[in-house]
Amino acid sequence: METTWMPHDEHGEIHDRAELPESVYAFPKQRKEPLTDAAHVKNALARFDQVEGVSDADRDLAFANIKKAAAHYGVTLHESSWRELGL
Repeated sequence: METTWMPHDEHGEIHDRAELPESVYAFPKQRKEPLTDAAHVKNALARFDQVEGVSDADRDLAFANIKKAAAHYGVTLHESSWRELGL
């Protein structure tokens, strides 16, 4: 699956999530679960099953984005699919 996630390395403090580009979100269309550092990647995994109003295709994209962000930030994933996250 083609991912949409790209790291956001802009210097300075982000005061509002609206300032973040769609490319930093696990669910870019919905702007849900920002993946801006290792802690946010872990949080996105922990909260994955709480995201409502998304399709399986959206979840496929989000998990691919999380995997890419996890690799970038050095977070180890044990799951190979979002279906293994206990939904």
